[in-house]
Amino acid sequence: MELLVYSADWCRDCREAKRFLATHSIPYTEINIETTPGAADKVIAQTGKRGIPQFVLDGKWIQPYKPGQGFLHDEMSALFGVNANK
Repeated sequence: MELLVYSADWCRDCREAKRFLATHSIPYTEINIETTPGAADKVIAQTGKRGIPQFVLDGKWIQPYKPGQGFLHDEMSALFGVNANK
């Protein structure tokens, strides 16, 4: 499994996404859209917006949050096969 996480330091939902991944020992590679040249443009090209965090799991783009609702713990727990209550 290869997981990329497009994020930025200022992003609250990104911090929550990374906390979720760390809690469940899910390895990932972080791509900071503020410091990685072309990363923000790639997010926009793939999703049509600059919304982060974005997961890319084995090449498939996944938005792990809903604007105004935050990180989707239940949905991401099901996706990764982990306990949502951990």
